Amino acid sequence: MSFTRSTLRRRVLTLVVSTVATVGAVFGLASPAFAISHSSATSQLSAAGISWTSSGNCSDRNVATCTSFTDVRQATISGIITFRQASGCAVTITAGTEVGHAGGTYSHWNGYKLDISLSTCIQNYISAHYTYVGYISGFGYQYRAPSGNLYTREGSHWDILFYSCGGC
Repeated sequence: MSFTRSTLRRRVLTLVVSTVATVGAVFGLASPAFAISHSSATSQLSAAGISWTSSGNCSDRNVATCTSFTDVRQATISGIITFRQASGCAVTITAGTEVGHAGGTYSHWNGYKLDISLSTCIQNYISAHYTYVGYISGFGYQYRAPSGNLYTREGSHWDILFYSCGGC
């Protein structure tokens, strides 16, 4: 009888764990896809030596002149930290999840994209280490990292689409 109870407990535990994992994945709670708070993002960015700027000197997600990280994906924050560490370049984020960007699944609003300032260091690193995709009409010059993340030079900034954390 104890063998049956032990087997039953294991099966129930396995069922519970797999159900929780499935529900987490369906709702985007599995690391690193889950959305995080503005304060959690800024803590991680500061610790990695990454700065950010806001033309409105604010972080309200609903104001276009602010730079917000509210509901940014953990993979996006990990991705920009990975880029900073790999490139050795100074990184300044100029846009996050605030309103004012194009919509869609892989958008700023949904936490997949960040904009960063241009610099010679960043340009040299991207052009030397990533595959040139081509000029995307209406957007700019696009490069694909080995991780699949896309770096598009859009005139005054780099628009980065983080599909993954880039090897974090």
